[in-house]
Amino acid sequence: MTGRGAEALALAETFLGTPYRHQGSTRGIGCDCLGLVRGVWRALYGREPELPPPYRRDWALDAPGEPLIEAAERHFGPALAACARAPGDLLVFRWTAEGPATHAGILALPDEAGETFIHAYEQVAVTRSPLVPSWRRRIAGVFRFPMEPRQPWQP
Repeated sequence: MTGRGAEALALAETFLGTPYRHQGSTRGIGCDCLGLVRGVWRALYGREPELPPPYRRDWALDAPGEPLIEAAERHFGPALAACARAPGDLLVFRWTAEGPATHAGILALPDEAGETFIHAYEQVAVTRSPLVPSWRRRIAGVFRFPMEPRQPWQP
């Protein structure tokens, strides 16, 4: 693992079993996929990366550009090649090839079947899932948790 990957992964694992809660970001109480990343970030760096405005479940479908990838680049830096991913990295996914990225998770250690990742599964909980080919095809960006936050967030 590189950078703060081991710490990020260990923190993500503490969210396992947290109920799915749209817009939530609190371990053991509730979170969505963005909230998982925000919760890990807060634990690593002591502050929010940035506070998102209230958002609908389909928030990115009518937003211009790639808001999730743009936010990741602001805080994590440029995306890495998908083949450079390592446990503890942020994975950003798009559901369709033409659509915007709308899901996120943290790459975990592989199990006997291969790569896994931790993410908030809608209507379920934060869970560990196999990074099977159908998930790998949807990777829109890989980002490494920086040693220090890139910039202070300005509202």
